[in-house]
Amino acid sequence: MTEGFDQFSLTFTKFLKFRIENMTQQVLHPMVKLQRHARSLVDSGKLKPTDSLWKIALLYAEDWPYWKQELLDFGFSMQDQIHELLLVEAWDD
Repeated sequence: MTEGFDQFSLTFTKFLKFRIENMTQQVLHPMVKLQRHARSLVDSGKLKPTDSLWKIALLYAEDWPYWKQELLDFGFSMQDQIHELLLVEAWDD
């Protein structure tokens, strides 16, 4: 009898963990997405931390006007270096 309960408990725990992870991903600020992508590009060597933010435009093409405005709204200039974007710990509106 406890074996069935243990299996149920394990399955339910996995389900809850999955739901929590999905909810966490859904509420992330949009700038976290840009920041993570920039971090990935720096880590892969495609961008340097000292590159200007405008270089991201080359990668985002038609989505760039949106991201540019977001960066400007947070006080960045296109001449700021990518490492400044990566230093942000929290994105508050």
